[in-house]
Amino acid sequence: MALRVAVYTRISRDDEGDGLGVARQREDCERLADLRGWAVAKVYEDNDVSAYKRNVRRPEFELMLSDLANGLIDGVVAYDLDRLARQPKDLERLIDLFDERKRRVFATVTNDVNLGAADGRTMARVMVAFANKSSHDASRRIQRKHLELARQGKSSGGPAPYGWQSDGRTVDPVAAEHIRAAQSQLLAGVRIGTIRTDWQRRGLAHPREGTTRLPHHLVERMLTNPRLCGYRTYRGEILLDDDGQPVIGQWETINTVEEWEAVCAVVAERKQKFPGRSLARKYLLSGIARCGLCHAKIRGQINRRRNANSKGSTFSYQCSVVNGGCGKVGRAGESVDEFVISLVLAEQRERAASTTVQGDEPWPNASALADVEADISALTQAAKVKEITVSTLLQLLPDLERRRDELKLERARHSKDRRQPATLTVDSNEDFRSLPIERQQALILHSLSTVLIHPAGRGKRRFDPSLIEPVWR
Repeated sequence: MALRVAVYTRISRDDEGDGLGVARQREDCERLADLRGWAVAKVYEDNDVSAYKRNVRRPEFELMLSDLANGLIDGVVAYDLDRLARQPKDLERLIDLFDERKRRVFATVTNDVNLGAADGRTMARVMVAFANKSSHDASRRIQRKHLELARQGKSSGGPAPYGWQSDGRTVDPVAAEHIRAAQSQLLAGVRIGTIRTDWQRRGLAHPREGTTRLPHHLVERMLTNPRLCGYRTYRGEILLDDDGQPVIGQWETINTVEEWEAVCAVVAERKQKFPGRSLARKYLLSGIARCGLCHAKIRGQINRRRNANSKGSTFSYQCSVVNGGCGKVGRAGESVDEFVISLVLAEQRERAASTTVQGDEPWPNASALADVEADISALTQAAKVKEITVSTLLQLLPDLERRRDELKLERARHSKDRRQPATLTVDSNEDFRSLPIERQQALILHSLSTVLIHPAGRGKRRFDPSLIEPVWR
């Protein structure tokens, strides 16, 4: 009976995505197995997967080792040893399996290495060590090249990010509009999770063709990417030039620096205020309404006792003992929502009619930031021409950099506060209801700090607006 062997194929990069590299390996391996009189039981293919990077998991390689250990296959055929392993630890795992059962066979197209023999294992270890060094040297050269390109403001290659056309330089107007619209929603209080759900439903921003899942962190990165305002990054950080200024990339921008800073400030503030907490809300006044007796926060809840044929409210705002309240106040939710919405929209229309249009108020500390950045640049230049020592530079620089970062954060908050009110405009109740729940709440909180719901007394069923007390800002 012929031995059953696995054919393993792998290529690190398949930019075209056509799999021609692994297909050629498979043909040569199957021909070798046929010459040896072995039957190919299964082809294990890791296309576009690195064997050198430690944080990369090769699913087909792991499956092959598992099948080999369980006796489902009797050996392995690969095009070359470096297709199987470029890390010594991966080779040792394979050698351990061949040590367990001497009958297992191994062959490669390019050389004759027998993992079942001591000399073969020694030769394999030497070959993988050289392959590992070759990958390390290549990685170092590539990193150096990418850093040089980054300092010049050039792209490092690869697929163009969402928002740009395939050349990576020209803005895609349709995608850019989706990004700007999502950023406006963020400034208006909408969660990234809501934007992600909407984009996924509409099939927007999928990183690769055929992808159906759009991770939360990917949407956040798309909306806060420094590339949007032209900043060049390297290893996730904004790259600075010799004068301490951000390196500007050679591509068209989607945001101004102020617009980008405003979005980043909103995201950062939410993470600081609600670390690890979901900001999702189901009811409009959850967390906003309070009990008129004990002043505890009131949250919405489904009316489970209402049957399908009744015409009462589907949910209510109820003061709950579980949440630290008195449990004595409750009100039908729809009526309260409609009343509060009408009050808020009327107040905002009145405010808009009486407010005179003024120009954007500039950030008052712009000159202070410019002075700090000039001081940093002067110190750096002085150290270059040896007017001051490096030791002196390192003593003076941290305080200036800290002050610069504080001023930039202050500028970002100023940009956010100046842009948020412009996003909080709605013309009708229908427009209000069509918005995501987070934006509806932001509109409410733009006018009200809270809504007090007072007790209606026994036996009273008709909605009484006088028992709903808005607390205006």
